[in-house]
Amino acid sequence: MSAAQAHSIPEIARRVPPQALRDALYSRFGDRFSTGAAICLQHGRDESAYPAQPPDAVVFALSTEDVAFTVGLCNQHRTPVIAFGAGSSLEGHLLAVQGGICIDLSRMDEILAIRTEDLSATVQAGVTREGLNQALAQSGFFFPVDPGANATIGGMVATAASGTTTVRYGNMRDHVQSLTVVTAEGKIIRTARRARKSSAGYCLTQLFTGSEGTLGIVTEATVKLHPRPEAVAAAVVNFPTVTDAVQAVIQAIQMGVPLARAELLDPLTIRAVNAHSGTSLTVAPTLFLEFCGSSTQVTEQSAVMAEIADGLGGGAFQWATLPEERSRLWTPRHKAYFASLQLRPGCRSLTTDACVPISALAECLAETVADIEAAGILAPVLGHVGDGNFHCLLLIDIDNPDEVKAAEGISHRLARRAMRFDGTCTGEHGVGLHKMGYLDEEHGTDTVEIMRRIKRALDPNNILNPGKVVGF
Repeated sequence: MSAAQAHSIPEIARRVPPQALRDALYSRFGDRFSTGAAICLQHGRDESAYPAQPPDAVVFALSTEDVAFTVGLCNQHRTPVIAFGAGSSLEGHLLAVQGGICIDLSRMDEILAIRTEDLSATVQAGVTREGLNQALAQSGFFFPVDPGANATIGGMVATAASGTTTVRYGNMRDHVQSLTVVTAEGKIIRTARRARKSSAGYCLTQLFTGSEGTLGIVTEATVKLHPRPEAVAAAVVNFPTVTDAVQAVIQAIQMGVPLARAELLDPLTIRAVNAHSGTSLTVAPTLFLEFCGSSTQVTEQSAVMAEIADGLGGGAFQWATLPEERSRLWTPRHKAYFASLQLRPGCRSLTTDACVPISALAECLAETVADIEAAGILAPVLGHVGDGNFHCLLLIDIDNPDEVKAAEGISHRLARRAMRFDGTCTGEHGVGLHKMGYLDEEHGTDTVEIMRRIKRALDPNNILNPGKVVGF
């Protein structure tokens, strides 16, 4: 895959839904079936830098049975079907590159059960992470996976999402106990029961988690919950260099400090969030940190981190313990993506997603920053440095071929650089269209061929989000 080709849409023939399929879907769904141009366009774009690729029609599902009916019918007619949640993905996952039917799951937003005694909740795929946590607000428990965007649980399962809390709580793969999935044949299966562990058969739950809608469509998920900690403290501290900030996190982890969050924003990102959020943070490499546990544990963790930061030239800490104060400190981090877009109005962000072992993070970041500076691309750098994952927001005019080529060159070199450090080309965004060309190098051709065999076995007519992940 060359840099010039990476963000172009593959030239694949569209499989137009036959009229008989359209008639059958309209007969069942009525006004929940739409071929309107505006609706289709809305469901044919995400937050990636790819041009929109709308489906031919959209079904708004309300139940697992709605999804099963639609998928089964599409399979009979060999018509592609793509699941849609919040539309916040970044690698072209949602684009209907072969046309077909989009199933919008956002109206499947019912919380089916909250079982605090089992530390679990069962939700429909359209429930958002914020919606789940609002329902849990008075329970003493919470769902910790936080990718930043208010993504749907179904979408987070599909991409094996992670985010700011991964360093402490793990990612989506660590939090899914059981799934209800509609297969390519339109059958409804449940991947596991609610027991915390099982040795009974193959682990289908993990197979579908991260499959990006190419093996089945997740309609319900049982996820793990965690008790809310007794005490939480948030902190913001700046450093002389990005390397110093990263080293502070690495040293804290190696010393056993159980960081709840450890986020890095480079000076350009800080400038963007100051302008966007009205803050007055020092324009320097900055860590956003969070500690949790008992009051004594939080005090001890904070003291160790302050000592580490001081040894690396860190500035004065800004601390917050009350919920509203923590929110005030963390809001700039959560707004960083959209704040960065305002650095260049009208631009699109080609967003990278490398993840490396934490021992290699400082070196990998330093090489990447030097590469960006040499290319002359405006690109804020931020990331979940506690687990070795970072992003570059390459702000470009998508209609300027030279800028697209330069940005893709940076993205390509970063993916190769991450793999050179025994890392991955995508830590959390997923493969979609953009990262397909790297899988052979990362996993080996024999491993990818096994993935392709699984795809062919579960979806022999190649209707489920075709053209993504491993192709066919």
